[in-house]
Amino acid sequence: MSTTTEQLFTAGPDGAGEQVLRQRVLVLYLATSALDSSVVGWANYDGTGQTSPTTGDSDEPPYDTGVAALRDGWRLIQASQLIPPYPGHEYDVSFLKHEFLFEKLVNVAG
Repeated sequence: MSTTTEQLFTAGPDGAGEQVLRQRVLVLYLATSALDSSVVGWANYDGTGQTSPTTGDSDEPPYDTGVAALRDGWRLIQASQLIPPYPGHEYDVSFLKHEFLFEKLVNVAG
């Protein structure tokens, strides 16, 4: 018997009981490409509907480093590409380039 995606997201760990998973996404911009460097920018998105975070709603980052987010159970799903600056533009101000995307799956079933 094959398992469908719907069964994976509604069955509990033992195959019984309801488990409805929703994704929370955390975007951390770090000072460098190293996961243990300090957070300089961030954004939260909550697919569970339990919170409604907005840009600029906190003066303090949710974590000091990317490693701290990993230790708290966030899963790293994407890191930014390391692209060298174009010659002569090493000190131009632009987008925050050390972006890391994290996710948590949260059970929203009663």
